[in-house]
Amino acid sequence: MNARAPAILDHLASLADTTRSRILLLLDRHELTVSELCGIMQLPQSTVSRHLKALADAGWIAARAEGTSNLYAMTRELDGSARRLWLLVREQVGPSAAATQDQRRLQAALAERRTKSQEFFSSSAGQWDRVRDEMFGDRFHLSALAAFAEREWTVGDLGCGTGTVSAALAPFVARVVAVDGSAPMLQAAKKRLQQFDNVDLRRGDLEALPIDDARLDAATLMLVLHHLPEPERALAEALRVLKPGGRLVLVDMLPHDRDSYRQQMGHVWLGFSDEHMQRLLSKSGFEDVRIVSLAPDAKAKGPGLFVATARKPRKHENTKSD
Repeated sequence: MNARAPAILDHLASLADTTRSRILLLLDRHELTVSELCGIMQLPQSTVSRHLKALADAGWIAARAEGTSNLYAMTRELDGSARRLWLLVREQVGPSAAATQDQRRLQAALAERRTKSQEFFSSSAGQWDRVRDEMFGDRFHLSALAAFAEREWTVGDLGCGTGTVSAALAPFVARVVAVDGSAPMLQAAKKRLQQFDNVDLRRGDLEALPIDDARLDAATLMLVLHHLPEPERALAEALRVLKPGGRLVLVDMLPHDRDSYRQQMGHVWLGFSDEHMQRLLSKSGFEDVRIVSLAPDAKAKGPGLFVATARKPRKHENTKSD
């Protein structure tokens, strides 16, 4: 007669899949629907449902009906071995890039749920937001923020791509210098920016910008740094072309584990942590570094983003010239 295997071996089998551990991290403190889990983890419903069934069969989670949906949560009556195992798994999986992204999207999902529960659109304010979006779109305020730039500024759109940032800046500043290394990208940017006579399109590498020293009042690096093998060289070049006191605005991805991006889109870096970005900017000579994670967009499929701002010291001598 075969002896029954220790219960902890069954528990280990249930948590062997990383996706199940990520689900439990989310359900450890919150009740969530299948739809919410799909949005947070960016996985299809069939995948999430399959893993939920496996966890439910193993006694890790329980469900309760609410209206037409089921809410899932982690079981509170775990036996001692399961509880000890979960504490260990939570400690190891919690800091991972995927789990960190899950937690960011979880907060956005909970905020959306709170908004719905308050019946926002039954209020006059909610009606105005809806009417305003229908009339003017939901992004006009973002375009208008470019008006914070001074009208006499020269701004560099470094890694301009198809020119979306240049198009937002051009109405508000004296001049935009838009640089990209891709001829097809610059051709698309030229078409988009043809209405502006203050945008100077230039082909060149971010590690060797075709701009003289201390020419820019401000510069942007929007979702380009992760493509560069040596991002510190691009940051050093940005510092060189900025005037003393000039500002840099940089947007890029938070750390993630989507290794397929390397092959599909030529990404070299799978995001940057706050500490990594702080170190890169400081070593490049920037000061007043500030890094803020951006609120996740519920419609976005990609990793979370951050914005970093930094300033070139006012007393700074460039050591490199064109």
